[in-house]
Amino acid sequence: MTETIQKKLNSSRVARWSALIIVSFTMMCAYFVTDVMAPLEDMLTLSRAEGGLGWTSTEYGFFSGAYGYINVFLLMLFFGGLILDKCGVRFTGVMATGFMVAGAALKWFAVSPFYTSEAIWFGYHSQVILASLGFAIYGMGAEIAGITVTKIIAKWFTGYELALAMGLQVALARIGTAMALGFSLPVAQSMPALGPVSGAVLVGVIGLFAGFISFMVFCVMDKKLDTSIAMAKEMDKSEDSENAEETAEAEEGFKFSDLKLIVTNKGFWLITILCLLFYSGVFPFLKFATKLMIYKYSVDPDWAGKIPMLLPFGTILLTPLFGSIYDKRGKGATLMVIGSIMLAIVHILFAVPFITSAWFAIVVMLILGVAFSLVPSAMWPSVPKIIPQKQLGSAYAIIFYIQNIGLSMVPVLIGRVIDNYATKTTPTGVVYDYTLPMSIFALFGVVSFFVALYLRSTDRKNKYGLEEPNIEEKENAESK
Repeated sequence: MTETIQKKLNSSRVARWSALIIVSFTMMCAYFVTDVMAPLEDMLTLSRAEGGLGWTSTEYGFFSGAYGYINVFLLMLFFGGLILDKCGVRFTGVMATGFMVAGAALKWFAVSPFYTSEAIWFGYHSQVILASLGFAIYGMGAEIAGITVTKIIAKWFTGYELALAMGLQVALARIGTAMALGFSLPVAQSMPALGPVSGAVLVGVIGLFAGFISFMVFCVMDKKLDTSIAMAKEMDKSEDSENAEETAEAEEGFKFSDLKLIVTNKGFWLITILCLLFYSGVFPFLKFATKLMIYKYSVDPDWAGKIPMLLPFGTILLTPLFGSIYDKRGKGATLMVIGSIMLAIVHILFAVPFITSAWFAIVVMLILGVAFSLVPSAMWPSVPKIIPQKQLGSAYAIIFYIQNIGLSMVPVLIGRVIDNYATKTTPTGVVYDYTLPMSIFALFGVVSFFVALYLRSTDRKNKYGLEEPNIEEKENAESK
């Protein structure tokens, strides 16, 4: 009887995996909204006379980068991490998902037929500014939700299948990215009364509201987990009870002085820099990938989004696989090294100007999908090995904050490079040369490779355990 009372809710496989699926659904809806405009870039940059919205590549880059503006310039992601550690995953998650819904709704309004202003604000069309504001509010919520879900998984899966759980969460979320890249265009085309792009965005807003309701369901489960932890702490003074106490008090035990332990940790900064470089070579690339397929590889616009869609679909299977390998056999730092060099190779191949076959683009995109499975599956579960549980929220917030610098600034850079150095008007139409933009992405991959090598070397010296398995021996024994 006592053993039953003492068992934590997350000791149940059904309970912890159910919680994972629920929060993953919320993030899947969020990822759809994040990338819903990427396949519509060509429609955005067509003139209004041609049925588009008349944006320039610079304006599109400004809009794409808006995702991180509030997080970077107003430090909201950093404050979000402090709120997470002080107020807990439930309060922070509800707040973040609320911001996501509000921001996505504003973005939809800006690109809908209901917004008709032709004004110019700060050198951009007012429509671009308003859509960017909505995307920035959404991005603030999405990134805070991201660190919240990451801490949720650490809370529910530490000592169990942590890397597999994080890998599956990423994989399920990537379904949202894949759906956006593959189906935004046909969805938008099926709703012509809503304008050239807003139909797809509206579908995203509706889905995101469903994700908000889903997170509320998780909150009920998480409260039960805390109750079970409190009961275990009350009934048992064993080592397992001490671990439960540490988990239960992680959020309320955080002190601002603990930030010093984070910012003075060398391994933490190496993971943070790797995250910045690696994600700067992937997510901003996806914003421009559909148009790349159309103008460099001569893919029909109706199919151009399907090729970038291969990347997230590949991660759906491979990220949990690599996460499971990390759980059982370790080698997390090695996985990050391999993924980083693959990223560099992929963008170097995309930059080669004389290779323009569609089949080549498909093969290279599949390789990028493998790279994008390797690094996240090892990187995110490695943070709890370096940073204590009660500081995880702030640690993930700092990582996401630095990452957002890349997510906000790189699209702006690439948009300007395309307008100023990669676009030429000829008698037959506009011609794009993507050699320079893709070379910039390749540089991110090359530098991330060297950072990953240094991280592996540092792990050997400081014994973080990044090359060690995640599943504890005692948990293996209990599950048999």
